[in-house]
Amino acid sequence: MKMMVDFEECLKDSPRFRAALEEVEGDVAELELKLDKLVKLCIVMIDTGKAFCVANKQFMNGIRDLAQYSSNDAVVETSLTKFSDSLQEMINFHTILFDQTQRSIKAQLQNFVKEDLRKFKDAKKQFEKVSEEKENALVKNAQVQRNKQHEVEEATNILTATRKCFRHIALDYVLQINVLQSKRRSEILKSMLSFMYAHLAFFHQGYDLFSELGPYMKDLGAQLDQLVVDAAKEKREMEQKHSTIQQKAALQDFSSDDSKLEYNVDAANGIVMEGYLFKRASNAFKTWNRKKPDHIRRWFSIQNNQLVYQKKFKDNPTVVVEDLRLCTVKHCEDIERRFCFEVVSPTKSCMLQADSEKLRQAWIKAVQTSIATAYREKGDEAEKLDKKSSPSTGSLDSGNESKDKLLKGESALQRVQCIPGNASCCDCGLADPRWASINLGITLCIECSGIHRSLGVHFSKVRSLTLDTWEPELLKLMCELGNDVINRVYEAKVEKMGIKKPQPGQRQEKEAYIKAKYVEKKFVDKYSTSSSPPEQEKRIVSRSCEEKRLSISKLGPGDQMKASPQSSEGERQDSSVFLDSKHLNPGLQLYRASYEKNLPKMAEALAHDADVNWANSEENKATPLIQAVLGGSLVTCEFLLQNGANVNQRDVQGRGPLHHATVLGHTGQVCLFLKRGANQHATDEEGKDPLSIAVEAANADIVTLLRLARMNEEMRESEGLYGQPGDETYQDIFRDFSQMASNNPEKLNRFQQDSQKF
Repeated sequence: MKMMVDFEECLKDSPRFRAALEEVEGDVAELELKLDKLVKLCIVMIDTGKAFCVANKQFMNGIRDLAQYSSNDAVVETSLTKFSDSLQEMINFHTILFDQTQRSIKAQLQNFVKEDLRKFKDAKKQFEKVSEEKENALVKNAQVQRNKQHEVEEATNILTATRKCFRHIALDYVLQINVLQSKRRSEILKSMLSFMYAHLAFFHQGYDLFSELGPYMKDLGAQLDQLVVDAAKEKREMEQKHSTIQQKAALQDFSSDDSKLEYNVDAANGIVMEGYLFKRASNAFKTWNRKKPDHIRRWFSIQNNQLVYQKKFKDNPTVVVEDLRLCTVKHCEDIERRFCFEVVSPTKSCMLQADSEKLRQAWIKAVQTSIATAYREKGDEAEKLDKKSSPSTGSLDSGNESKDKLLKGESALQRVQCIPGNASCCDCGLADPRWASINLGITLCIECSGIHRSLGVHFSKVRSLTLDTWEPELLKLMCELGNDVINRVYEAKVEKMGIKKPQPGQRQEKEAYIKAKYVEKKFVDKYSTSSSPPEQEKRIVSRSCEEKRLSISKLGPGDQMKASPQSSEGERQDSSVFLDSKHLNPGLQLYRASYEKNLPKMAEALAHDADVNWANSEENKATPLIQAVLGGSLVTCEFLLQNGANVNQRDVQGRGPLHHATVLGHTGQVCLFLKRGANQHATDEEGKDPLSIAVEAANADIVTLLRLARMNEEMRESEGLYGQPGDETYQDIFRDFSQMASNNPEKLNRFQQDSQKF
């Protein structure tokens, strides 16, 4: 309520005026107390808010540290980084809010108290002083005697001057009071309104920030649901494996530690044998440290024709014997300890102790075998090369070489991103995509990958470039296609239609665009095709392929393999017998491109709704996958399989892709089909299964693969491990063949090379 003082009453100096002054002065004093209290509370609030921002920033830095720690997990790292950035924005908004609060409440109200109330107090002091002077002048004027004319005039003049001064100062005081009473409303309301607008801006900024973050959080929530399912599945698998290992361990005799008795001269990692041994000190005392046995127990290994040991895994190996050719090994029965043996070189000897007699014998035999191997390897390099190229050992040696290349080569992310267009997301253009669609052969950002995953695996199979393991044929498939190739097909009409690709962060626009692109295929440049090609075209295509098929089928299995195309990946067969693909229906286009090993044309045919399992009635109902086998391309087969090709679909002769790959001696394709679930028990019209064909052709590699697959299948059935991949030996051998088929296919042609020599 605004309290004003009347100027007229001021001139009269009436009791009403004095009462109004007293009321106003009391009100102003109380106002000053309230404002001082509010300013102090504001200061406390601002200080507390700043402390909150400091604590919040420390918490946010903790999240960033956790994100950096999780650099090997792209999903966790990306999510935590994004959340910490959002929290940093909120801290900035809080800081702005407290700064505006300081300006609107603390500074503005403090200025009102210090300036306007100070002027009021100064005016009050002057008024009180002149009021007292006026009272004194009135008293003096009343006390002067009538007969003293001089004193009467002096008192009258003083009273007149004092009254004049009083009226002037009283009017100024009343003006100051009324101005203060009027101004305090605007000052208080202005500061509070500014404070409330600061809150409005703060909450609006926060709402906008989390509105943009909302779709990402929703997508992450969907991924978390899948992660929970995967974690539960992984837990069940680990529990099953734990139970299996526990049962196996219960049957072992740990006193002899038989699990360490195996050694392998041709081990993939170069380690012939490894395990813990006690080592006697090599100083002058030649003692065993009984107080601290861990000081003499070391992890020994025989590798690269050397005997080395380590105390910890990260330690650099300590070489005991530089060259095994220069040393001997012998039993030690003349010392008090059991199970000891000695490795002696020209410069020193090393006394070692195993945990059991069986282990001692195994170590001695391993050292002796390694010594003999070192002599052979160093003495006759030609023999070593022959050994690598022989049918019995060539596969494993080549597998070792492939593993070395895999360990030392580029990562999947680096290799795939080197393909044109793959350095940015195929759908929105965001840089450094970390996800891929393996059946489309494109790279995606994390947000687009989530949308692709929601389409279903029949449209897009999503895999992480950093978190998942990549088989060599699948990695090579990614390198054969790429974003530029696929976008030329699936975005052919984008510019003509005036469609703009969605930008990063536009979740709803992305969903609509990706669905239109891959599901509805609105941007594919559709061309008119008849249900079947003209009869002349069909005859040209059919006659050429059928002549080739008949010429191969008339030969024996070995001759068939000689006649089969064995070109390396990337080479293209002569396709002059084929006509323009735009005159073919999509199924026939896919059929033709599969033989030609032309992946872009295959992708184009699939974009035009080609049936991946289309059967050519003019050629014994052969499928595109069978044509890919005839073309000799491993990557083409993998592309068809990833897009839903039936690995067991057979032609009229009862032969499926595995039959044809076996007949033609395509070892890499046989390995691929077995991994993808091909039925090797199926027989053709002559009653032959793939194994009998491979045995008849005397192809050692394919026979080995088929027999291993059959043994692994029987073992899993007997142990009830349905759906499990099999034992480690089986997986390692198939991994070696996959590496060779993708990286060194020429090494799988040695059977044909050896046959040609004769």
